[in-house]
Amino acid sequence: MAKTEIIRSRIDPELKHDAEAVLSVLGLKTSEAITLFFKQLVLQRGLPFSVKIPNDVTIKALDELNEAKDKKMLPKFDSIDDLMADLKS
Repeated sequence: MAKTEIIRSRIDPELKHDAEAVLSVLGLKTSEAITLFFKQLVLQRGLPFSVKIPNDVTIKALDELNEAKDKKMLPKFDSIDDLMADLKS
């Protein structure tokens, strides 16, 4: 099938740069990723991923996580056993 359609879109430059960096690691060009997305959209008859608006509990948890990250208060573990022991306590 010949490629004859053009899609033009405006997007935040930083988002474009970040996305293209990920695509580069995956070995994909932007146009290939868009084609892949469109093919999945057609096959799934909808978005190929879940799109949800977080509820108040989730928003609060994300805010707390971001605050802990900013303050570097997240615990670190040397092994899964240490993590599991901490979870049990």
